[in-house]
Amino acid sequence: MAYVIDKETCIGCGSCEATCPVSAISADDDGKYVIDADSCLSCGACAGGCPVDAISEE
Repeated sequence: MAYVIDKETCIGCGSCEATCPVSAISADDDGKYVIDADSCLSCGACAGGCPVDAISEE
């Protein structure tokens, strides 16, 4: 299972990127964040750090 970020809910705060232990999250051109599924460990740290619950398991 990998985690995904709902771009409509994401507020671009960057807390998910800051909490990811493997740097699998980065901002796109719109300032919203995306998760590289190949690098994601599915640890859930990003979901726990998201203040708007924009991250879920896929």
